[in-house]
Amino acid sequence: MAFFGSAFTSSKVVVGHVPHQVAAALRFGGGAVILLLILAVAGRRSGPFVWREAVRAGLVGLLGVFAYNLFFFWGLSLAPSVDGSIIVPVLSPVLTTTALLVMGKETASVPRIAGLVLGVAGAVVFFLGIGDAAGGVSGQRLTGDLVYLLGAAAWAAYSITSKRVLAGIEPLRATTYGTVAGSLGLVLLALPAVPDTHWSSLPASTWANVGYLAVGPTAIAYLCFYRGLRSVSPSTATVMMFAVPVFGVTSSVLFLDESFTATQVAGGVVMLAGAVLAVTQGRFARAGRKAAPAPQASPSAVAPEGARAN
Repeated sequence: MAFFGSAFTSSKVVVGHVPHQVAAALRFGGGAVILLLILAVAGRRSGPFVWREAVRAGLVGLLGVFAYNLFFFWGLSLAPSVDGSIIVPVLSPVLTTTALLVMGKETASVPRIAGLVLGVAGAVVFFLGIGDAAGGVSGQRLTGDLVYLLGAAAWAAYSITSKRVLAGIEPLRATTYGTVAGSLGLVLLALPAVPDTHWSSLPASTWANVGYLAVGPTAIAYLCFYRGLRSVSPSTATVMMFAVPVFGVTSSVLFLDESFTATQVAGGVVMLAGAVLAVTQGRFARAGRKAAPAPQASPSAVAPEGARAN
């Protein structure tokens, strides 16, 4: 989650010098190469190559790597990274839980429904707080935040669908196949924008951030996320996403000198409270009142879960 949070800030630096399509392709193209090298070294220990597994993981990668990062970098080109570091990780659990309820894979309860309502209300307040320095509404920032919202939806869908992919697939292979497939899609999307990139004038800091994004928030973070998702349900995994805003907002304020309005702070707090309530169903509060056995995991927590990475 620390890597995922820092990715918003680091990626914002890159999209300041190259088109957002090229930035996404550089990050995940580099990450795919790193994962392929690791797989080549550890391939024998991780099992033989199976086409069916590669196709399944690749298809999910098109959703979680290609679609998500298309919205991720597009949003960064329009709105501050601090907005994305709040919208994406906080609303993803809300959208994941809502989808699981609709599909009948999670049970509805008063705390869960109340949490979803709070999450939506917080999102409305957050978007109402979007404004420029003069206090007016910035159309570009609003568009960027709506694109971030599409990214949150893509992440939620990825977390749910990738659950099945990890069943029987070693995490390193699943991560590599998904990242390679997604990065190929990003490269194809970036080709028309390559001529618009002034490669010779790119500062060293841009290349340093590209290298960091490929190694940390992509190769390492995605691999860790895949490994963790083998043991938990989609809704449980998204609880960890609540740590992303802490790292994302901190790095954006420290390194990019970004800020947000008081209304957005209030909306973010309401979103976070609603997301925690919806995902945990108030279990944390009940555990604090009495020492009781941990509640049984929901049916969706039995099977291993799928992959994701920002």
